[in-house]
Amino acid sequence: MSMATRTDTQSPALHVADSHDLIRVHGARENNLKDVSVEIPKRRLTVFTGVSGSGKSSLVFDTIAAESQRMINETYSAFVQGFMPTPARPAVDVLDGLTTAIIVDQQRMGADPRSTVGTATDANAMLRILFSRLGKPHIGPPSAYAFNVPSVRASGAITVERGAKKAVKATFNRTGGMCTRCEGRGTVSDIDLTQLYDDSKSLAEGAFTIPGWKSDSFWTVRVYAESGLLDPDKPIRKYTKKEMQDFLHREPTKVKVEGVNLTYEGLIPKIQKSFLSKDKEAMQPHIRAFVERAVTFTTCPECDGTRLSEGARSSKIERIGIADACAMQISDLAEWVRGLKEPSVAPLLAALQHTLDSFVEIGLGYLSLERPAGTLSGGEAQRVKMIRHLGSSLTDVTYVFDEPTIGLHPHDIQRMNGLLLRLRDKGNTVLVVEHKPEAIAIADHVVDLGPGAGTGGGTVCFEGTLEGLRASGTVTGRHLDDRAAVKETVRKPTGTLEIRGATANNLQNVDVDIPLGALVVVTGVAGSGKSSLVHGSLPRQMGAENVVSIDQGAIRGSRRSNPATYTGLLDPIRKAFAKANGVKPALFSANSEGACPTCNGAGVIYTDLAMMAGVSSPCEECEGKRFQASVLEYHLAGRDISEVLAMSVTEAEEFFGAGEAHTPAAHKILERLADVGLGYLTLGQPLTTLSGGERQRLKLATHMAGKGGVYVLDEPTTGLHLADVEHLLGLLDRLVDSGKSVIVIEHHQAVMAHADWIVDLGPGAGHDGGRIVFEGTPADLVAARSTLTGEHLAAYVGT
Repeated sequence: MSMATRTDTQSPALHVADSHDLIRVHGARENNLKDVSVEIPKRRLTVFTGVSGSGKSSLVFDTIAAESQRMINETYSAFVQGFMPTPARPAVDVLDGLTTAIIVDQQRMGADPRSTVGTATDANAMLRILFSRLGKPHIGPPSAYAFNVPSVRASGAITVERGAKKAVKATFNRTGGMCTRCEGRGTVSDIDLTQLYDDSKSLAEGAFTIPGWKSDSFWTVRVYAESGLLDPDKPIRKYTKKEMQDFLHREPTKVKVEGVNLTYEGLIPKIQKSFLSKDKEAMQPHIRAFVERAVTFTTCPECDGTRLSEGARSSKIERIGIADACAMQISDLAEWVRGLKEPSVAPLLAALQHTLDSFVEIGLGYLSLERPAGTLSGGEAQRVKMIRHLGSSLTDVTYVFDEPTIGLHPHDIQRMNGLLLRLRDKGNTVLVVEHKPEAIAIADHVVDLGPGAGTGGGTVCFEGTLEGLRASGTVTGRHLDDRAAVKETVRKPTGTLEIRGATANNLQNVDVDIPLGALVVVTGVAGSGKSSLVHGSLPRQMGAENVVSIDQGAIRGSRRSNPATYTGLLDPIRKAFAKANGVKPALFSANSEGACPTCNGAGVIYTDLAMMAGVSSPCEECEGKRFQASVLEYHLAGRDISEVLAMSVTEAEEFFGAGEAHTPAAHKILERLADVGLGYLTLGQPLTTLSGGERQRLKLATHMAGKGGVYVLDEPTTGLHLADVEHLLGLLDRLVDSGKSVIVIEHHQAVMAHADWIVDLGPGAGHDGGRIVFEGTPADLVAARSTLTGEHLAAYVGT
């Protein structure tokens, strides 16, 4: 191969095209940003810091990344844009120098029962092609190995309208890999009929015990009682065999109820469609409790949980079937694929090898491809999304990361830093929202927002180098080198929780004694078995009602939901307003009778413009206050309901704490919100605008009133600024001192140093973990330095 020879020996003057080396933001006002202007260098790694709620995500995600994606969407045809989300232009005066933005956020992956780590990446697709080429016996195309594809057979006459119409006989076959028994879910459900109805009663007497099934509902109860297929006055236990078959299993049938055509369907298929086809985590708490009571899930006996048909399971490459490959730990699967030498599929093997090696490189080698996507933590989901970008040939794009070190042990953070630097070194702009000092340390440029949170933030406090940040005197600069000291004295336990023979997931017959009445930290590298030990064993040992578990799951809520509605604070506030004015509490709900009729209590009018960006404008009738004018005439201590919802938690705590507005029930909830460091939030702020750290602390505040004796927290430092960690430690101390036992799954060294007892799992991840490698006090762990955690904790406390 010949190459052209360069003849110029001196570097030419800067080309005008090379002068666009900055992303300029001027006058950003999204959410709490106060006319922010910054200049971000391209092809560098910029870290955005600041206390939780200071405006980092508003600047990076809601302004820079959102406008980049919106402008890319506008390059597609109007037809294509009609199928895409159409965000409005962010509130900003000038955005200049943008490049294509690739967002890698913390959003959990969809919890669809058929979504796995393999289907969420390209790994499963490549494995299916591999088995369709090399599998023995050969059973068909790649679809024959897919548990999401059912086998289909059809034959009959079709009419071809081409010239003269004529009927043609046709047959159609498609071989799929779906197990017919569980339909590709891997589990089968068994419904406890006693939880659906009381068989001693008739339908007319209200036999159904299903939540939401009211006796006067056309669509549920009345369609059974008045279908003509069942006797509504006969107790269910006296039904004949045919009546029971019709009641429980009948195929959809058209019936008339009071002249209205309705569809009658057996109770079991109806329940399966209404409840079992939905994501359990998205259900309301009382519905979820009903499903957990009424439905038991067991491994499918036909496919043994592999989700695949017998044919797909029988086809093998070197004695390994596709189900075996998906069940392997990914690090082991990568080694197996590396051993396959088949020239006919060499490019496919190389691509599959690269994908699997990327899993290992990013610290996810302990997963398996069959792992349900909905069970991944926020940090794991973010790293799975990163995999497709690691080998990308794209350059000069903007990668946007939201705390990529979440869920990572200090040992793994170094590896993540290396990946971020690699992306930068390929000529990309990397923007990272981060709190961890180890991640901030690799920044080429730092933007520090603050000085406070909520309305107290939204300004740029510092822009420059890491050394400049240290000397700047900002909240982040002052706390960057904070190091918690190991406790000199620890609490004496009030009892012991004995866990014996724990084998959930990768745990290897673990025996451990967890002290009660103390602050216990469970730690270890990602994938070592921490969550399996705590979440898998504790509720069984202690009883679910005694354990208050606060995990990383997202808060479900629309833009109508806010801290007041989520915490139950709005109920005592509405009652206080109703009592003071002698009217109904429902008037003081923007989702009920008090709602402005023009905007239905939303406060904004949203106009959908199809493939163009939708427009939302404040409602002219209520001026964005969400309530009818007549409702705003009612006052409590001189404030109307909209003014109360506009208060911050701190202001409301004072307002409801004494005087005419004194409301003990509301004051108690507000105290808890202030306790977890959310004093700056306004009561009516939509939940959709809260950051990840704010949402987790809101859940903690809500659960602090729980009756349980044991609190389990899953990485409560997620999204917390260095300055806020000290506040969190104080809160955990208060919980323990009030007589609770607090068990924290955590990687943050400040929390480890502050613990009374540490349980360290490892030594590695997946099948290399699942064992207790240390249990004792933090001081003993530092002194021994016998584990990875011990080494990093010793380095952190400076011993």
